[in-house]
Amino acid sequence: MRKLFVLIALLLVAPQLLAVQVAGVRLWTAPDHTRLVFDTTASAQHKVFSLSSPDRLVIDFADTTIADGFTDKEIADKHLAGMRRAMRPNGSLRVVLDLKQPVRPKTFQLKPNASYGHRLVVDLYPLGDKGKPRVAKSTKDIKRARDVVIAVDAGHGGEDPGASGSRYRTKEKKVTLEIARRLKRLIDAQPGMRAELTRTGDYYIGLRKRMKLARKHRADLFLSIHADAFRDKRVRGSSVYVLSQRGASSEAARWLAESENSADLVGGVSLDDKDGVLASVLLDLSQSATRHASLSAATEVYRELGRVGKIHGRRVQQASFLVLKSPDVPSVLVETGFISNPKEERNLRDPKYQERMAKAIMVGVKKFFSEAPPPGTLLAERQVKTTRHVIARGDTLSEIADRYRVSLATLRRENRIRSDNLIRIGQVLVIPGT
Repeated sequence: MRKLFVLIALLLVAPQLLAVQVAGVRLWTAPDHTRLVFDTTASAQHKVFSLSSPDRLVIDFADTTIADGFTDKEIADKHLAGMRRAMRPNGSLRVVLDLKQPVRPKTFQLKPNASYGHRLVVDLYPLGDKGKPRVAKSTKDIKRARDVVIAVDAGHGGEDPGASGSRYRTKEKKVTLEIARRLKRLIDAQPGMRAELTRTGDYYIGLRKRMKLARKHRADLFLSIHADAFRDKRVRGSSVYVLSQRGASSEAARWLAESENSADLVGGVSLDDKDGVLASVLLDLSQSATRHASLSAATEVYRELGRVGKIHGRRVQQASFLVLKSPDVPSVLVETGFISNPKEERNLRDPKYQERMAKAIMVGVKKFFSEAPPPGTLLAERQVKTTRHVIARGDTLSEIADRYRVSLATLRRENRIRSDNLIRIGQVLVIPGT
């Protein structure tokens, strides 16, 4: 009798136990879209549809309730005016997003990870934003010497925190963004060089979108910044990766198979009007040149990182990381250290260490482009234009350096001048081209 009573009681509460609960919602604002993340107790069945006059997006959660302590404060940004919710008679939860403009929604569910449980992700893209990348122009289309462009990619972000530190629970996404910002500042300070960040805040960007952003900025090099992690906390050291041959082969097949890629430019050449064999050959040539440049850049960065701290691995490593697969943009991934190692986690949190790490990467990149500056850039122009200057009355080293757009330290070093007072009228100075 008692067992029967317990069974009846369980049957009565079963619908409530099985119902999915929405525990909360979080907002992530990126430059091109808004991401809403609904934290749920299990995978949630849902439907999404749009309404106009005014613009709204409706999300119906089947057999779903609101959990105790649910909060939806400050759910508003440049795309979203606010959010409303209500339970419907059929037991579903209706969420209404009040929009500031029509949007193109994209929804998908994520399984639990180390940081979060089940999640429903809702991305809102303004209509008309197709995210089409602009491609690099050929050098003949560039009328004046341009800057070398480095796309600096801070790994992870927003809903994707990356790895976590073992002692302070430091999030990889925060470390990578701090180092990326410092790296951008150092690169921008170099004459003839400019950095573009793939993300500027705490929001997530898809991996292929990061590649597209690099091409949109007409990048000469793509640098992805990460922090490693391993179950053994003793493992430490930074490392540098380029794309493996297997990864290159699989990406080549994908590019040739997809029309959106074949119509794009690879190394300045469109593939859409080429037959299969020719397109394959052109793509292979582009990939080969890109992989060679990637390895050269990675090697210089690897050497400089060795001056900062321990290096994990004896050489530049190869892997099939998706962000390295651009066929015509040299790409390098830097693991700045093992955030799972307590000492390195502490280092990666330290602004001074972040600056040293960023400087080492910058120096490696600068050395790479000094050896092989892209045609049409200011660095290439200066490399071939070594100039001689005859010192006249009233000249100073600082004025000469400013005139020729070189650093004072470089001018002194190239001419072996220890003091500004040691120059004389009629003396010939060599003005370096790099």
